[in-house]
Amino acid sequence: MKLNILAFAAHPDDVELAASGTMATHLAQGYKAGIVDLTRGELGTRGTAELRAQEAARATEILGIHVRENLGMRDGFFSVDETHSMSVIEAIRAYQPEIVLCNAVTDRHIDHGRAAKLVAEACFLSGLRKIETQRHGKKQDAWRPKAVYHYIQDYYIKPDIIVDITPYFETKMKSIQAYSSQFYTPGTQEPETPISGKDFLEFIEARAREFGRLIGVTYAEGFTTARPPGTTNLFHLK
Repeated sequence: MKLNILAFAAHPDDVELAASGTMATHLAQGYKAGIVDLTRGELGTRGTAELRAQEAARATEILGIHVRENLGMRDGFFSVDETHSMSVIEAIRAYQPEIVLCNAVTDRHIDHGRAAKLVAEACFLSGLRKIETQRHGKKQDAWRPKAVYHYIQDYYIKPDIIVDITPYFETKMKSIQAYSSQFYTPGTQEPETPISGKDFLEFIEARAREFGRLIGVTYAEGFTTARPPGTTNLFHLK
């Protein structure tokens, strides 16, 4: 399936936390979108990889994502090397997205910045015809996305692009809360983590309000990009 937007995530729930409002906004406009999780999140303090997969499936249904897959890289230990790059290249070529979303360039979790570098470099390499790949026994064509945008996660980074997600903020929060093993769940016996308290969900809302205020809307998500975006009409910008 050819997609318009393909979002990569170091862990299941990264996209939901930082870019699900943007995904829902574009899905509502008729664009096709998918998510590729690099790892199963097996090192997470709470829950299990199997439970996280079930939660990811629920979040996918809530958002209406067209396709989602997991590359099964080692949580905490994947590298920016040829083997991992080829795996990402195969996914890019399989879905041929115009836009790729991926992790923040630097963040509290060490996997996020590494995933950002891995995916951004793979987007370039994917356009080189002399790199040969195949999926399901079929040779793939070279494909380079038109743009790579990094969603902003835990650390504050000044955004280069801000997307109004106001109509879909509740959808975003529902997709996050699908990961009940990871986030605030009253009565759980699981250990506390930096993201398991009620205050973390309040932080997610505050961040969305902060970005929204910058462009005069209620809720928004922010992204950074290495290449400045362009437009043919200044009136199309908020």
